[in-house]
Amino acid sequence: MTPTLKGGKDMKLLKIEDNKGYYFVTQDKFATVDKITKDDILRLVSLTLDMNQEVEFDEYDVDNLKNKAHQIIYKSIFEKLQELKKRRQGFIDESERLYLKEYERYRDEPSQQDA
Repeated sequence: MTPTLKGGKDMKLLKIEDNKGYYFVTQDKFATVDKITKDDILRLVSLTLDMNQEVEFDEYDVDNLKNKAHQIIYKSIFEKLQELKKRRQGFIDESERLYLKEYERYRDEPSQQDA
């Protein structure tokens, strides 16, 4: 199930607050970007690709992030998710075409039982 924000607002996946970068964990919880795991990144990618959910990110601003590690991590995640969001329809269409092609190939192969 995809989490949604109350009031129909876009879901904020990345935010900058108190000179630190944060990523979305749950409905009311964010964690600092220096604590992010591979599973967290995959979840953020999945949420970004979800066509039923609009997502947003605070713009990367080096002046608002004082911690150098936060600057590097936040910028990298922000740029990747932002690009994915821009290309998500094309990405989904391409994925569906690939799966359809494989499905059709599988469907059209003669089965071992026919031999």
